[in-house]
Amino acid sequence: MKIAIGNDHAGVELKQYIMQHFKEHNFINVGTDVTQSCDYPDYIKLVAELVQKGEVDYGIALCGTGIGASIVANKYKGIRAALCTNEFMATMARRHNDANILVLGARVVGMDLAIHITAAFLQGTFEGGRHQRRLDKIAQIEIME
Repeated sequence: MKIAIGNDHAGVELKQYIMQHFKEHNFINVGTDVTQSCDYPDYIKLVAELVQKGEVDYGIALCGTGIGASIVANKYKGIRAALCTNEFMATMARRHNDANILVLGARVVGMDLAIHITAAFLQGTFEGGRHQRRLDKIAQIEIME
């Protein structure tokens, strides 16, 4: 699986931990690798663009709380970025929303919980059915913009 991962200064350590834990996946690191203050939109947009273009299967976006990263990623047409704080949210984000970017708050979830959340997200599958109808409605909203 090919995954774009991006982060600001707050997510450097968590990004490295995730990439180390999920070595079997091919990560494209578009985040910063230094802990000096920087702006999350500069990195999260790169994740969203790679997912949007279909150059990766999924994205992972990290910032301090995950809120800013969610806002940035969800500005892109076709992106369904889900800020998850537990495994259930990650499972449902994939199952019902066909989320294509997992967002984590590096200052909100611990390292081990982040691994469990990421595993649930990556193992999740979209159910389709009534959920596809809802995604179609979201796509219509994107067209109206």
